[in-house]
Amino acid sequence: MSQATGATARMIQDEPYYEALGNEREVFAAAYRNQLPVLLKGPTGCGKTRFVHHMAWKLQRPLITVACHDDLTAADLVGRYLVKGGETQWVDGPLAQAVRMGAICYLDEVVEARKDTTVVIHPLCDDRRILPIDKLGEVLVVPPEFSLVISYNPGYQSVLKDLKQSTRQRFVALEFAYPEATLEQRIVESESGVAPEMAARLVKFGAHTRNLKGAGLEEGASTRLLVNAGKLVQAGVAPAVACDTAVAHALTDDPELLQTIHELASAVF
Repeated sequence: MSQATGATARMIQDEPYYEALGNEREVFAAAYRNQLPVLLKGPTGCGKTRFVHHMAWKLQRPLITVACHDDLTAADLVGRYLVKGGETQWVDGPLAQAVRMGAICYLDEVVEARKDTTVVIHPLCDDRRILPIDKLGEVLVVPPEFSLVISYNPGYQSVLKDLKQSTRQRFVALEFAYPEATLEQRIVESESGVAPEMAARLVKFGAHTRNLKGAGLEEGASTRLLVNAGKLVQAGVAPAVACDTAVAHALTDDPELLQTIHELASAVF
């Protein structure tokens, strides 16, 4: 069988750095043992993807990640016939490949995909544990090692792009948020290499930007953006400039909001 289209299975050899927010590792491991799919919900850049990588390493399973988007169809996930070298060949999509391998399949921002994708994942997420491949006339029985994980950001979704109850209720749900200040400081310090005092200031600046949510910003600075700013600081960029380039301009193009965030950075640094 050919490699999956648009995704590659990988074994994660080295432990990804991850700071637990609560009991999410234990819940995920229990869900995996009981062949229950998992839904991760939370804001952008709060550690959902890193968590999946960490659990794939911990469980020693290959991981296939699919970044969902508006054009992603059920056929993209399951597979399709393609012409190669003058011959028509079936090529597994990432979901079919993950089922055959007994891998963890992570559908990131699943609500961005077309609606027909939920029809495909439903039989994977209940007692049937099957993946029908209509074009091959084949039904894959899901091995116990396979796990389906999906994520989305409730804060960004419109009613048209929210998860249906018929889908949500098939999953064990884990809710993620930005870490509390002490833990976030430790993450920024560890990931970027900045000194503790600088990490604390970056976290303080991030908290100020999050207070602007609903006052013009859709989201404040994520932990990921604060780590990016820290890396720039560690490389010799002035802190205020690092916050402007790694955070402010990543959050908005609005001149007034940019000025507000610049002033917040200037006040903190």
